[in-house]
Amino acid sequence: MKNLLLQTLAATALLAAATPTAAQAQKAPPAAKAASPKATAAASAPLAALFDAYWEEQAKLFPLEATAQGDNRYNDQLPNDQTQAFREQARTFYQKYQTQLRKTDRKQLNATDQTSYDMLAYLLDLRLAGYALNSWMIPFTQFASLHTSLVQLGAGTGAQPFKTVADYDNWLGRVRGFPVWADSAIGNFRRGMRAGVVLPHVLVPKMVSQLRAVAGAEPAKSLFYGPVATFPAGFSAPDKARLTPLFEAAIRSDVMAPYQKLADFLETEYLPQARASSGIGALPQGAARYAYAVLASTTTTRTPEQIYQTGLAEVARITAEMERVKAKTGFAGDLKAYFAFVNTDPKFRPFKTEKEVLDAFRAIQSRITPALPKLFSRTPKTAFEVRATEAFRAASASAQYNRGTADGSRPGIFYVPILDPLQFNTVANPAMETLFLHEAIPGHHYQVSLQQENTALPKFRRFGGYTVFNEGWALYTESLGPELGVFKDTNQLMGHLGAEIHRALRLVVDVGLHTGKLTREQAIAYMQANEAISEQGATAEVERYMANPGQALAYKTGQLKIRELRTRYEKQLGPKFDLRAFHDEILAGGSMPLAVLERRMDAWAARQR
Repeated sequence: MKNLLLQTLAATALLAAATPTAAQAQKAPPAAKAASPKATAAASAPLAALFDAYWEEQAKLFPLEATAQGDNRYNDQLPNDQTQAFREQARTFYQKYQTQLRKTDRKQLNATDQTSYDMLAYLLDLRLAGYALNSWMIPFTQFASLHTSLVQLGAGTGAQPFKTVADYDNWLGRVRGFPVWADSAIGNFRRGMRAGVVLPHVLVPKMVSQLRAVAGAEPAKSLFYGPVATFPAGFSAPDKARLTPLFEAAIRSDVMAPYQKLADFLETEYLPQARASSGIGALPQGAARYAYAVLASTTTTRTPEQIYQTGLAEVARITAEMERVKAKTGFAGDLKAYFAFVNTDPKFRPFKTEKEVLDAFRAIQSRITPALPKLFSRTPKTAFEVRATEAFRAASASAQYNRGTADGSRPGIFYVPILDPLQFNTVANPAMETLFLHEAIPGHHYQVSLQQENTALPKFRRFGGYTVFNEGWALYTESLGPELGVFKDTNQLMGHLGAEIHRALRLVVDVGLHTGKLTREQAIAYMQANEAISEQGATAEVERYMANPGQALAYKTGQLKIRELRTRYEKQLGPKFDLRAFHDEILAGGSMPLAVLERRMDAWAARQR
């Protein structure tokens, strides 16, 4: 454990060095801050070529990511990333570009290229640091995996296009690779069992249920049959006659059989050896695993204990604000009684159908649209839709945003899990207005779409990203509710505060789980005691953190940094501070590590002065 922890901490120092802070940049000699136009041009041309080559090779190596980004050249490919050979290929790829990038003299670059340089250096260092840990011994979880994303792709509702005959043939080629992937995943699970690197016992039945839901459907009733059930109007009868039996055969052999095999393995062989503990701190190299997860999710060098203390402080601050706003609602009881009130009172569950829920979100969009120009001068061109989460994954899914494509061929989609419209709560899910601002507009849809549409950025910046930036921005935009004309109802405002405290609680719970401060049951109870969340909701959240260590830390960490920058510039610039310009500048550079963001925004503020 000690060696791996040292490697991870060394990687942390390396990453910090790759992204100098604003203070470090200000202390740099003049030559480090600016170069002659000729030197800049000479340095930038080969760097641009390096960025292009990196992106092209990455798309070929990771074709599912290419498909998600609208690059359809590799839609027939599904590499087996569960093999040692693939891992070595990927590591060699990252090392090659790390070596080539270090040959570039950063001091000779202009400010934009320096930011791109810093971002790629950070990304490559982070990826390579991850190879110190044998994370491949846990191939997937119930929260995020190929076994869930494959259904979205094959159903025709995700990134995989089904518009031409070639698209249909591409999918048949891609799904053909899944059985061998599943076999390799089982092999890696077994390696993990022998090494003591296994999932918590409580998560495994969730995965089994997901797999059996897919394996148990006859081809014609399978979600994978969707493209056949809805052939494009222009398809000829011979094409339909050829493709239909091929899809039926593929569903049986390439989908149902491996899904069944995975489910049987997990239930009969893996579950008995799954662990009783909740956090990865209990695994071999547990401290190093969590240190890396924190680093990867926050892009900071903050320790788990520092983050834990920030969480406690934020919970206390937001609780005090909730007490103040609760008084305005007229509710006489304490906060715990208020939580019970919003979870049980029928007035907060007004819907009868799924359509009514979706229409209510569309109505929120209509209300905020007139106010958006006050806060943003740029609007995404990418279309936007609200949809219900597919039934097969709704039980274990949170509301989420799926990016559209820069060419407009696929809209950005806000997915809402609606298990039972009669039970859909307008305030405690979290509050609908807050949820829309975060997942949709101006949260993820604005941030992702404007980034993808910015052709001035290298492709790895246009289509890449960091959770701490993406989720930090989305959480920050929740606070714009009053400026966008929502939260006029005090219960919705309480719901907004409930969403914010939820993200603060995550700092406490995620660190608590993975450092041994909290058990699963204690974490669930802690969340229920401090927010309006049901036991089912708290359980799903806690199990999400158990499956994906560190990811939940990104939201509050990113939001606090963006809010810190806004407050700093409001004080520095006074009447010169323009909120629209601040938002536009934040989004113009795209998603980046927080140290890079701070350096870039400090330079922007200096230009405003």
